[in-house]
Amino acid sequence: MLNLKDINWKKPGLFAAGGAFGTAGIKILTSDDAKKLYTNCTAAVLRAKSCVMKTATSVQENAGDILAEAKQINEDRAAEAEVVDDYCEVAEETEEAAETAEAEAATEA
Repeated sequence: MLNLKDINWKKPGLFAAGGAFGTAGIKILTSDDAKKLYTNCTAAVLRAKSCVMKTATSVQENAGDILAEAKQINEDRAAEAEVVDDYCEVAEETEEAAETAEAEAATEA
């Protein structure tokens, strides 16, 4: 015959406790108070997202401004280098013309 003292009640007890806690948990999670909590948490997350998006937009705009200014600085430097190169070429041509004129004057004399 089955003796109740010989049965290991640990596993059935844990199963029953899990079922009870699960049922109570579902009741708690679907309550009106829990829904208010979920709604407030979701609203807070949306506010945080909005703040992060504003910050990201500001950073992107600043990065665009910095990039545009850097390109302008490089264009200005390139234009200055071109003017200096043109000046050097004109100076070299003038020197060559002067040397040629001196050489011609020396050969004529």
